[in-house]
Amino acid sequence: MFVTDIRKEFYDVVVNQRVALFVSPDIDALCACKVLQALFHCDQVQYTLVPVAGWQDLGTAFMEHKEQYQYFVLINCGANVDLLETLQPEEDSVFFICDTHRPVDVVNVYNDTQIKLLIKQDDDLGVPSYDDIFRDDEEDEEEGEDSGNESDGSAEPSGKRRRYDEARFIIMMQLERRIERQRARREWEARRREILFDYEQYEFHGTSAALVMFELAWVMSKDTKDMLWWSVIGVTDQWVHDKIPHMKYVTDIATLQRHVSRHNHRNEDEENSLSIDCMRITFEYDLRLVLYQHWSLYESICNSCYTSCSFKLWSINGQKKLQEFLADMGLPLKQVRQKFNSMDMSIKENLREVIEESANKFSMKDIRVQTFAVNFGFKNRFLASDVVHAAAALLENVEKDETPADNFIKALDCLSRSNLERLHLGIDLAKKKLKAIQQTVASCICTNLILSQGPFLYCHLLEGTPDVKLFSKPLALTLLCKYLLKAFICSTRNKRCKILPLIMAAPLDVEKGTVIVLGIPPESETSDKKNFFGRAFEKAAESTSSRTLHDHFDTSVIELKMEDRGKFLDALITLLS
Repeated sequence: MFVTDIRKEFYDVVVNQRVALFVSPDIDALCACKVLQALFHCDQVQYTLVPVAGWQDLGTAFMEHKEQYQYFVLINCGANVDLLETLQPEEDSVFFICDTHRPVDVVNVYNDTQIKLLIKQDDDLGVPSYDDIFRDDEEDEEEGEDSGNESDGSAEPSGKRRRYDEARFIIMMQLERRIERQRARREWEARRREILFDYEQYEFHGTSAALVMFELAWVMSKDTKDMLWWSVIGVTDQWVHDKIPHMKYVTDIATLQRHVSRHNHRNEDEENSLSIDCMRITFEYDLRLVLYQHWSLYESICNSCYTSCSFKLWSINGQKKLQEFLADMGLPLKQVRQKFNSMDMSIKENLREVIEESANKFSMKDIRVQTFAVNFGFKNRFLASDVVHAAAALLENVEKDETPADNFIKALDCLSRSNLERLHLGIDLAKKKLKAIQQTVASCICTNLILSQGPFLYCHLLEGTPDVKLFSKPLALTLLCKYLLKAFICSTRNKRCKILPLIMAAPLDVEKGTVIVLGIPPESETSDKKNFFGRAFEKAAESTSSRTLHDHFDTSVIELKMEDRGKFLDALITLLS
């Protein structure tokens, strides 16, 4: 059931209990976790934090903790399947689910004892009504009724005949009623299947979990600037990884802007003292150039999806266009190619205006975007998107043989202002990752690796491709996939191909012979980010008995056996044609 009063129905319930906290490995979930940890720390709530990468992890974690805990909090996992069916818990276990995955499973919505959904009601949920999908089983058997009126013992033959006719009439009536009920039930079930298909057809995302948790802290008057910054990063993560439509991002940013103004107004005296430890969050229109304040401007322009696709940097003409752009800005190449921090102050002061003016001439009218920045003391300044890229790079780091749990803790740590060293390490990893994405995109476009399969585009990264190990992780593969689709649309002349979705496969485990497969919806400005590949993957695997593992909380990410790739794709083509 949906929780209407998050403080009373959630926080006041768990505040005196021991809680198991299951957190999915995405940046929004990490930020929501940080906010909740800070609240638990305030009220000395005992909890155990367990990262869960998929449904199997969640099942294992629940089995390990179900004896010690009655209350479980699930962040960005658990809402889009029938959780009680999946975990088979005891009747006294209670699950609080703060999850952005939509649609929410209808059984979770209508279970009012064990499932409590911490989900914003103003999201467009479209849950079917109870009567349309649940029905109390009627007793079909009404044979308990008398089959006829018993006679008064009259010996008349005509009396016997009358009794026989009455009994026959009653049986006929009962039979008709039963047929009518069965027909009505079949119609109701067909209608139910139709309603559920429409409801569950597309996967999409709702309000950031970090924002939901921040608003809980705000309602309790326990919100701090750190919590506000984490919720900013949570919302920015949804924008960076393209999970929500642009209008939803703008709406959530406006909500956060009000909180930022409130905090800045409240702490004006603290800011005026310019303490070395002070933290200031500001709302700004900044450039869509990734990590540019921690890189050289040239590297950032080359490795940002927006500018790279606008210039088509994988082509010789694109490289020429970039040189023209730099010349138009009138910036010396020496300045553009050195670290941003080392650029002349006179250039940095009005850099944004200069770039925006030239970008307009090169048809890049959206080079600026609404976002937030944070200043820690005098020296450290970060955009929210910088932190998202850094945390994602730490979370999916493949450079060292560390466990996913180690990476999870490092990514969680980099969100604290006391751990700026780790954040800088994440930024360095993010640069490597963004370069790898840029090079892979250029290679795929130049070697025509993207094939039109009819109803969708398909690209398969081969074992041995540079940095291919990096793309065995869902967040990195998602960024690559979105970038590649934009680049393909910019470089193709085929109008039909411009409106197709993209499926991408990358090697996952060579020994096991598995690939990770990801599907994203078509690229469009007005896109509502609804993804139909989750259901399509299930159906295609079912119809061909392909060996797949649907373990990710995002249903559009699956694992597939290499040998089954052919028949799986054929089934998808048939299904989506």
